Amino acid sequence: MTSPSPRWTRVERLDAAKTLDALHARTGVRLTLEGPCPGGQVGTAYVRGPDHRRSVLKWRPHSRVADLEAGPLTVSRVLRSAGCPAPATELVAQVGHAVVMVQELLPGTKVDHLDHPTLIQALALNRLQAGRLADHPEIPAAELFLRQDGPGYCLHEPLRRHNRRSAALERRVAEIGAGHPDRLSGDDAVHMDFHPGNLLAAGGSITGVVDWDGAARGDHRFDLVTLRFGIHGGGADPAATRHLDAVLDALPEDVLRPAWAHMSLRMADWAIRHFAPSDVEHWLDLAEQRLD
Repeated sequence: MTSPSPRWTRVERLDAAKTLDALHARTGVRLTLEGPCPGGQVGTAYVRGPDHRRSVLKWRPHSRVADLEAGPLTVSRVLRSAGCPAPATELVAQVGHAVVMVQELLPGTKVDHLDHPTLIQALALNRLQAGRLADHPEIPAAELFLRQDGPGYCLHEPLRRHNRRSAALERRVAEIGAGHPDRLSGDDAVHMDFHPGNLLAAGGSITGVVDWDGAARGDHRFDLVTLRFGIHGGGADPAATRHLDAVLDALPEDVLRPAWAHMSLRMADWAIRHFAPSDVEHWLDLAEQRLD
């Protein structure tokens, strides 16, 4: 049974030219659009400022500057001060319902295929996140949405409606949610989207970790589950995949299981609403590996 696909709500995409006009009207800063950045699901763009320096334009719909300052922007600043190559934020403004940010353009290109040496560096950066928010109790803990919908992602109804296999996954996710807290515990910085596409590298070294827009408090090991989903389907050398799987095998069940449930829900829901049925099966294949 595969149900006819309803017209599920899709996430809004960045209209860079329109956003730059609105940003100019709001702040008086005129930026020149150079073109879209590769990858990403909502959209980022390269821009150039009056000083001719290149930066990255980011747009987070249905958000407030105060919320980003109280969470993700503070997390990224804390990590920068600890030595993580996170981009500096050069401009933040409320433009209608969205927050528009201009961030430092870091050197390097995104990691398309994770090799073992790069994985070792990524694991070291992940360890750097441990305990970093102990002095920032105001930063909210990451929410997993295992029992209720997230804000535009981690929606449950698409899985219930898509087919029997996705409906079974949604039931399992809800069962796991019933046995675990709604939010991650811990004082670690959590990126929440730590996959190879958000890593930049040059000359064999990681030069940047970008897209901290969803960063929060919790357990830094959550990001390793995200990384595993990010390499599913051939996105890494076999040695790197085996190494990462061994790291996950050693995680406590109360860390691994809710994190895996969250990522399973998140990726399956997104695929149902934005991609082809074969993409949904791709994520269900991985989800079922650790949710038996």
